[in-house]
Amino acid sequence: MADRKTAILDAAIAVIARRGVRGLRVEEVAADAGVAVSLLYYHFGTREDVLCAVLERHVEFLAQREGELLAKARRTPADDVGAVVEAIVRPAAELAASGWRGRACLLIVAELAGEDPARFSPELESVLARTGGNEVYALLEERMPPLPREVVDERCSLITSFILRAVADRERAKARTSRPSRHVLDDEAFVENLVAMVAGSVATPWPG
Repeated sequence: MADRKTAILDAAIAVIARRGVRGLRVEEVAADAGVAVSLLYYHFGTREDVLCAVLERHVEFLAQREGELLAKARRTPADDVGAVVEAIVRPAAELAASGWRGRACLLIVAELAGEDPARFSPELESVLARTGGNEVYALLEERMPPLPREVVDERCSLITSFILRAVADRERAKARTSRPSRHVLDDEAFVENLVAMVAGSVATPWPG
């Protein structure tokens, strides 16, 4: 039973990789998993439930790590943007390093970051909220310079997509070859550099 559920979720990841989140179709997932559509519905109910289950695998880890780093960031000065950005970057980098399923989760969240949250189902909103990300971004907004609301939303969306894709792509490239085509920073230096890059962009005042 557990093997079938795992096969369905892994097949869902493969379909999302080919077609994107909005291209997820239960019929294609069932075909890839080698199971009947009725069995997929028996285990997961709906297409949205399949998506939530894919993300649910990593919610506990992200919530724990983001919570730990958020607590640390709250003890830093009110103008320290980097400490808050680290609470986004480091858990993502650690999840990406855990394997292909972790990387797939990050890429799914990166895609969702570019969508209108009003389109999410209550179930998907709940899964995303339980990662702890909402609290991290709330603190990040407090430490940003004064910005129009739409600019804050745009920056948060852009940095989320950039960070998650960057860490996932890096780990995927590392997994493909032991001889990178260019100089690659070690893991800690990569995280520190990414934090510095994102913090610098987030802290830039609005020119308008």
